[in-house]
Amino acid sequence: MSERKQVAVAAAVIFRDGAHGRAGAREFLLGQRAPGTFYPGYWEFPGGKVEKGEAPVDALKRELDEELGIRVEHCTPWITLSHAYEHAHVRLHFFRVERWSGRVHDHVHSALAWQTADALTVSPMLPANGPVMKSLRLPTRMAVTHAFRIGAAAQLDALRQACRRGRLMLQIREPVLDAAALDFAREAIRIARDHGCPVVLNGPVEVAQALGADGVHLKAAQLAGLTARPDFEWVGASCHSVDELAQATRLGLDYAVAGSVLPTATHPGGDTLGWDGFTALVAGSPLPVFAIGGLDDSHLAQAQTCGAHGIAAIRGAWVL
Repeated sequence: MSERKQVAVAAAVIFRDGAHGRAGAREFLLGQRAPGTFYPGYWEFPGGKVEKGEAPVDALKRELDEELGIRVEHCTPWITLSHAYEHAHVRLHFFRVERWSGRVHDHVHSALAWQTADALTVSPMLPANGPVMKSLRLPTRMAVTHAFRIGAAAQLDALRQACRRGRLMLQIREPVLDAAALDFAREAIRIARDHGCPVVLNGPVEVAQALGADGVHLKAAQLAGLTARPDFEWVGASCHSVDELAQATRLGLDYAVAGSVLPTATHPGGDTLGWDGFTALVAGSPLPVFAIGGLDDSHLAQAQTCGAHGIAAIRGAWVL
């Protein structure tokens, strides 16, 4: 059998301003592959082949102009996936296209559809594109609790306020999971669920299961000791190196959190990645990565420019 050719593809998650689905999910554009192509009738994210010597972002802009007649005004690198098809091994560079101009006029697909990841109405998806849907369900804000510092009542009140400001993922992170902390965790889960926000516990897998959390967030030491993914809807991990990101990928985790990007109030003299270091760490990652460390909502755009899915914050997540 001949060796599969290697193909690089730039793919776009094109968002439509002001259009949201259930639980605030944003609408994005999908195209149906035309007859006479590989996988005719399957749905895909718009984009196309990266030519020799061409940067993926330049290929993206060219392809969207040629395919859809739109001009990319602002896009950010997101995740990079690989898939082995019968005819080729494809490496897909996904970008989030947040701003674009022009009127969509398709030249290559049989049909177009604006969709949300939580309520797809078209199928089947092109195999390489299918895993992207779960990543698109992740909020771009992760709020990390510190009730042990500010008190359970203050933390729960701050959580209510944060949920009202928009959808987030809640990471319950308390250093001692005693009876009081578990009571706090149960109430935090209830509040988050009432607002449609997923909850992960930073702690033992069995405790997350007992609490009924949506998932578990693994410390780097937990990640290193695992040989199989825990059985949850959402599983993520703290990663500080390329090797740890690779382990998270091997286990099929849903996201990673990487930092510290900037100095923090709790570790003012600690080592930091800086934005350049963060960019280098997450470049080419197949997992959505949250940046953490000295961040708040004002850093979201910068983080996404550097390849982050979003930001995770402890102090910066809460208005007290």
